[in-house]
Amino acid sequence: MKFAVVVFPGSNCDVDMYHAIKDELGEGVEYVWHNDSDLSGFDGILIPGGFSYGDYLRSGSIARFSNIMDSIYEANKQGKPILGVCNGFQILLEAGLLPGAMQRNEKLKFICRHVDLVVENKDSMFTSAYEIGEVISVPVAHGEGNYYCDEATYEKLLENNQVAFRYKQNLNGSSHQIAGITNERGNVLGMMPHPERAVDALLGSADGLKLFKSIVKSWREAHVVSS
Repeated sequence: MKFAVVVFPGSNCDVDMYHAIKDELGEGVEYVWHNDSDLSGFDGILIPGGFSYGDYLRSGSIARFSNIMDSIYEANKQGKPILGVCNGFQILLEAGLLPGAMQRNEKLKFICRHVDLVVENKDSMFTSAYEIGEVISVPVAHGEGNYYCDEATYEKLLENNQVAFRYKQNLNGSSHQIAGITNERGNVLGMMPHPERAVDALLGSADGLKLFKSIVKSWREAHVVSS
């Protein structure tokens, strides 16, 4: 399986994402610049954290107009897995690929530490290696991670089993302690915590590696024919 790590001006977790895929997962990966316009040669799209375009105006609001976004919309149409982490999640929200919006943290402070997440859904292509109710440790690093959705949207998220992860404890004021959601089809995941920084015990946790293994497992089941 071959992944693209999309790099915007201001991305700062692209190397972590690359390391997680190449060194810890053992799969193919390349950086793709935001001005490029072709992702057809990739099986999975990864949008890393950082501060795209300096987070001017609003996090992710300028990045959504980059040349590469048309290819990301096309990858979504084709059902390819698309993972947005932190600033990547914010970009997916701004691009309309996921429902809801992002606000400043409830206490208006930047939060950087490991947190406990509860796995809410193990039926998606991103979470099949986990168990429902499993508690995992993954780091966060954000000032604008307060996910908001209205109650009608939340009911729809529940109805379609789109809530992937919740914070075990209220971290930043997010609606219903949501830490990550998928789109209705299940091929797009946005999450504020950083699974790519939790892929080896030396980093304090290897709990994030299961997320990437889930993607590869799903892709192989769909594309690799065994004799």
